[in-house]
Amino acid sequence: MDSFSKAEKHGGTTASNDESASIRVATTVEDLRAIQRFKYEVYVEEMGRYAGVADHQRRLLIEPDDDSSHNFLITVHGELSATMRLTWGGDNALTERHIDQYDLLGFLDHVALDQIVIGERFMIAPVHRGGNLLMDMFTAYVEFVNDRRIQLIFGDCEPHLLNTYQALGFRTYTDRNVNSSETGYLIPLVIVAEDVEYMQRIKSPLAAISKDFGEEARVPANIDALLARGFAVKSQRMDGQELFFSDFKTIAKQTNALDAGLFQGMGEDEIAICLEKSVIITCRPGDRVIKKGNVAKNMAMVLSGTFEVRDGEKTLATIKPGEVFGEIAFFLKLPRTMDVVCAEQEATIVSFNDKTIRTLIESHSEAAATLLYNVSSILCGRLKKTNELL
Repeated sequence: MDSFSKAEKHGGTTASNDESASIRVATTVEDLRAIQRFKYEVYVEEMGRYAGVADHQRRLLIEPDDDSSHNFLITVHGELSATMRLTWGGDNALTERHIDQYDLLGFLDHVALDQIVIGERFMIAPVHRGGNLLMDMFTAYVEFVNDRRIQLIFGDCEPHLLNTYQALGFRTYTDRNVNSSETGYLIPLVIVAEDVEYMQRIKSPLAAISKDFGEEARVPANIDALLARGFAVKSQRMDGQELFFSDFKTIAKQTNALDAGLFQGMGEDEIAICLEKSVIITCRPGDRVIKKGNVAKNMAMVLSGTFEVRDGEKTLATIKPGEVFGEIAFFLKLPRTMDVVCAEQEATIVSFNDKTIRTLIESHSEAAATLLYNVSSILCGRLKKTNELL
């Protein structure tokens, strides 16, 4: 069954929180082409991704999964303003790419294919970002899941968006992250769809729209063990503030990462304040944690191991514990100028998004001032080394 006939069977229009918006599934070739054109505008032209596989002549981003998935159009005043793609195991649509990228083998030992859905290509036009459309999309997503009694909702996100997705109810679960040549570095995530108690406990906005099946709720019996594999990413939301900070200190002290660099001259209380909503990421050799041309707005400090700054195959610099990278795009709002790749051994970083730093400036100005002073010192040191080489 192709995506168009599925859309006719399962589709329809869902009213949005914004009375001027509507959500429906693609039902025609024209619908799908509109989505693929929108993907080209957002991913290729705005974000600098998928240039190697896009149809530049027709300005389309066409992917193999488009024909076997449920593709949603979200329109505002009749104009296509957002899209998302849901690939459901019940359609026999999951491929080897899905199984590998989302590390599904452990789950497939316990959950049938029709109990798994993967959400990808969530895109919103710039003018509507920060509004209601994301929740509108997730409302339609949850309705799709509840209607089919799907147990597990998979997806991924960039590091700077992790807190946003965890607040919705997504959890980390794997010991490796996605290292895609087209998209860059992504963190796999999962929602246990009928674990409404968890949604309520974390105060997820999805709790209000998730159907509570009570004693008949389908929650994999071994879900805690499956989620416990997720040591590739640590966050305060998942691990708790005390454990998160303890892990941070343990790693940083082993490598002397606090003796110089981003947190130099700070006490533990100030460091803990700066770490709010940050994430610790374990990287494997070869992981490209920053992709040249990407527009993600996160800055990172190396906790252990080393990273290389590369322009193509040429290595321009090595980044060691205590040093930062990604600061130019972070502060100047520019696309990434170089790749940053994990070197020859496993390494860890602590990643900050720009919203976290802005909040820190507003709420804890002294800690923010010290942090920014240290960033300036690091940048001046790099400039000095560069000048010495000239």
